[in-house]
Amino acid sequence: MKPQLFQIGHIPAALWNPSSERVIVAVHGAQSSKTDVPVRLLAEAFSDRQILSFDLPEHGDRKDGPVLCKPPVCVRELSVVLDYAENRWRDLGLFAVSMGAYFSLLACPGRKLSHAWFLSPVVNMERLTRDMMGWFQISEARLETEGMIPTPMGQALCWDDYGYIRRNPVDRWPFPTDILRGAGDTLVAKETVTAFAKRFSCRLRIAEGAEHWFHTPEDLRALSAWLEETSPG
Repeated sequence: MKPQLFQIGHIPAALWNPSSERVIVAVHGAQSSKTDVPVRLLAEAFSDRQILSFDLPEHGDRKDGPVLCKPPVCVRELSVVLDYAENRWRDLGLFAVSMGAYFSLLACPGRKLSHAWFLSPVVNMERLTRDMMGWFQISEARLETEGMIPTPMGQALCWDDYGYIRRNPVDRWPFPTDILRGAGDTLVAKETVTAFAKRFSCRLRIAEGAEHWFHTPEDLRALSAWLEETSPG
């Protein structure tokens, strides 16, 4: 399956499946892209609607670009893509993976989403940031002094990002939402996802044997089955 590639302003985008009045905006996670496997599986499972995916800064066709993958930048760019979708399709859904879910939680309230699907979502970025600081013995004082500290995970911790995250808590999510989380996900704490699902009445499914990154054949079969079973039709 090959998507149609185009640009939304300066943002590389991809449109999957034949013309439809319904679309799902797909937001990828870290070290991924607009044409990664989860997006392709989404397009296969939802062949009755179009899938609009795009590259976040420092990902995909923008890997060596000048724009940095910072939370406020990603939220603004997702808003641009959502505006584009709302002006062209009657029905708007959302699929978001990992950090893409966090950006969506900030960009989407106030929109009219018919449904949302979250895969391994980061639903509490402040908790994840504090967890990472603990894993690598980084204090708030040190982070404030140094501004940016690389980590062995390949993700740098930034003081300005931490401030933005704390100033913008997630306090509203009014959309029907399905969540798929790996039982072995050690990146995002189980209790944060469970609390989010309970607070906002989301349906949560646990994939046994899966971790944060769904990539094995078994993981991908579980992802495809979940997408097909949660389609509202």
